[in-house]
Amino acid sequence: MTGRSFKEISCEDLLPHRGRMLLVDEIIEITSNYAVTAATAKKSWPLADVDGVNPLVLIELAAQTAGVCNSWNDLVSPGGKVVNKGWLVGIKKADFSVETIPLESRIITRADNSHKYDMLREITSIIKIDNRGIAEVTLQLIKAEEND
Repeated sequence: MTGRSFKEISCEDLLPHRGRMLLVDEIIEITSNYAVTAATAKKSWPLADVDGVNPLVLIELAAQTAGVCNSWNDLVSPGGKVVNKGWLVGIKKADFSVETIPLESRIITRADNSHKYDMLREITSIIKIDNRGIAEVTLQLIKAEEND
């Protein structure tokens, strides 16, 4: 699938999440090493209440942004296709600088593949609202095996 722009691809094409669990609204940028996404904090999100959204949801945003990058890499590889099996995710570190995310906030997440080896990844994510860092998340990923 080489030669296709990521602008032609939807979040649903790259992620297995659906309904209220699909948090990413927009793909801003993708390279082979990182992705940048945008999301709007919604009252329908997990961990949301009338006061806003619990920042723990930022871990899932980091994971979905990493999924965008790694699925894109699968798609553009020779003979590439996205197999929405997902990744097993471990949280290595999560630092938050907010207690609540206001509803309707536009959240920008950058997820970098800081280490790659075969089916393993370490992801470093910086998450911002209004260009202000609100979280740093480090994840360890193992790709689910593909059984044809």
